[in-house]
Amino acid sequence: MLFAMIILSVVLIIFLTAVLKVHPFLSLLAGAFFIGITSGMPLLTVVDTVNEGFGGLMKGIGIVIVAGTIIGVILEKSGAAYRMAEVVLRVIGEKRPQLAMSLIGYIVSIPVFCDSGFVILSSLKKALAKRAGVTIASMSVALATGLFATHTLVPPTPGPIAAAGNIGAEGYLGVIIIIGLIVAIPATLVGYLWAVKVGSKISVPEDEESVTFNYDEIVKSFGEMPSAFKAFLPIVLPIILIGAGSVAKLIMGESGFSLFLQFVGSPSVALLFGVLAAFLLLPKWNEETLTGWIGEGLKEAAPILLITGAGGAFGKVISTSGVAELIGEMNFTALAGGALFLLVPFFISAALKTAQGSSTAALVIASTLVAPLLPAMGIEGAIPLALVVMAVGAGAMTVSHVNDSFFWVVTEFSGMKVTDAYKAQTMATLLMGVTTIIFTMILWLIFV
Repeated sequence: MLFAMIILSVVLIIFLTAVLKVHPFLSLLAGAFFIGITSGMPLLTVVDTVNEGFGGLMKGIGIVIVAGTIIGVILEKSGAAYRMAEVVLRVIGEKRPQLAMSLIGYIVSIPVFCDSGFVILSSLKKALAKRAGVTIASMSVALATGLFATHTLVPPTPGPIAAAGNIGAEGYLGVIIIIGLIVAIPATLVGYLWAVKVGSKISVPEDEESVTFNYDEIVKSFGEMPSAFKAFLPIVLPIILIGAGSVAKLIMGESGFSLFLQFVGSPSVALLFGVLAAFLLLPKWNEETLTGWIGEGLKEAAPILLITGAGGAFGKVISTSGVAELIGEMNFTALAGGALFLLVPFFISAALKTAQGSSTAALVIASTLVAPLLPAMGIEGAIPLALVVMAVGAGAMTVSHVNDSFFWVVTEFSGMKVTDAYKAQTMATLLMGVTTIIFTMILWLIFV
């Protein structure tokens, strides 16, 4: 009956979100109260558990999400995202324009939301397509899939951070970032190959127009861009600090220098250093930037924080309901220690993504549902938990279609018909998700 109630609570969340279009925050809270009450918990305990789950998750990753979002807004508004794109184009060259767009997406979407990244790079994509003589659709799919790969797999993007927090892996963010960057490579490559193979056969009206997009003029229109060092620093610095803190914790003991590295390498502090590095990108220090831009970052972070916190409440109620003990009594020997277990979070996340459209919501809910399974399966430690996050992220890619806002951003800004977008974008995300889960399972067999 307990498992039945959990399944019903998930169905309730999907119904409220996908059918009635209720915000995921309220849907998750409804699911949390539903499972708490129907599982027989005392009513006041349900309330305390919901509050504890919401606040407990915010304690671990709240500042990280806010800081990451602020960095993304500053990179977007200061022109740093354009500078990063320009550097990649210079390195890759114009002979492989789709590969250049895939790599630009891969880098830019680490701190910037994939929807925003696609919009702000749209003019650059069109200019390069005209200059290189390739279809706009192929460039659009290459950019979209590169953005999507790191969006679902690499912190400090909110979805992967929330998934890490839900399964108790927020202390291993350094490892999750490194593994996420590695796992996102084959996903990006698959998206690039699909863009070349399928996108090149799709024509949009702009391909036939005589209007020319001058690449050099488009770049100049971005205005005075920051240096490459300043543009990349807000992304690279937190990753280096988190990595150094993780290494210090593992091999340097409890010396004063080790504790200092662990302090600056804690995710909250490292991301705040990233915010300070992003301040170097501000064109001027005044109310418009220090209040307006930061305030916009806070507004973008708010719904992510609420969804993540509600997911934490949902997970806390599930774990308190007794499901963990019930799982512990079952025989999971056939799956324990095996890569096949990763298919569980993958399929749960993929079902949620396909049903309600939001990758972030899929990451939050799926990680919440699998969290009670992990102790019973003996899954603990940095690499196993990181690979679980990758499995959830792989599902959150699968698939992007008409109920996903990113699908419509790609469709509208590329000029593709909906049927063509299904062939190009939706099929690309399906292949990306399948590739990612297979690669993740291979990593499990090698390292776990």
